[in-house]
Amino acid sequence: MAAPILARVTRRLDIDHVLIAVPDLSAAAPSFTARYGLASTEGGHHPAWGTANRIVPLGTSYLELVAVVDEAKAQASPFGRWVAGAAAEDFRLLGWAVRTDALDADARRLDLQVTSGSRLAPDGELLRWRSAGIEVAAADPILPFFIERDPGSKFPGQLTGADPEQSTKIAKLVVDGDVRRLADWLGENNLPIVVRPGSPRVAAVVLSRGAKELVVSERPAGVGPGGSLTSGVPLG
Repeated sequence: MAAPILARVTRRLDIDHVLIAVPDLSAAAPSFTARYGLASTEGGHHPAWGTANRIVPLGTSYLELVAVVDEAKAQASPFGRWVAGAAAEDFRLLGWAVRTDALDADARRLDLQVTSGSRLAPDGELLRWRSAGIEVAAADPILPFFIERDPGSKFPGQLTGADPEQSTKIAKLVVDGDVRRLADWLGENNLPIVVRPGSPRVAAVVLSRGAKELVVSERPAGVGPGGSLTSGVPLG
């Protein structure tokens, strides 16, 4: 039997956030600021996942420092186990998420289950979202999971306090792995992604701040597996 012909779905796809696993949020915040000059703000707890976070707002995206705060709950959730498995003395680029306005269509295309999530912001506002693909992303870090924000929820990347001028943005995300696998997973997109050969991982986040670039990476640029941050295949 021939496969069904799926209608073409036009949707917007953006980098939502990049996950950075840390062993302890209170210690990681000043360390991250000292290394990169990037301040973070308190995020909140994910009660069902046993994790908590701090947010580095970047306007239309953000960096999420995330740590396990309840080991029992973390072991009972895919996201919590993902964070717990990334224990490091400093920090680790864990994974990433793309924001879609057609989550149900993306989930159908990839045969993924859609789940709902929420957390309380420090000001008491409840932030809500739906997501799909977390377990797949945890197993293959070149792949992002998909997230769709509740229209009435404040976006974490636009929090004030850490970067009042909102002058720092994600210019490029560098990942290692199979470029065709990533392209098939994302579908049509225009994301600023560079894919290099190697074991699947998020290699670096290149940020722009005015005319300057800042590289957030576990290794110095150009050192270690994958080569330089400028070599690779542009995806978008």
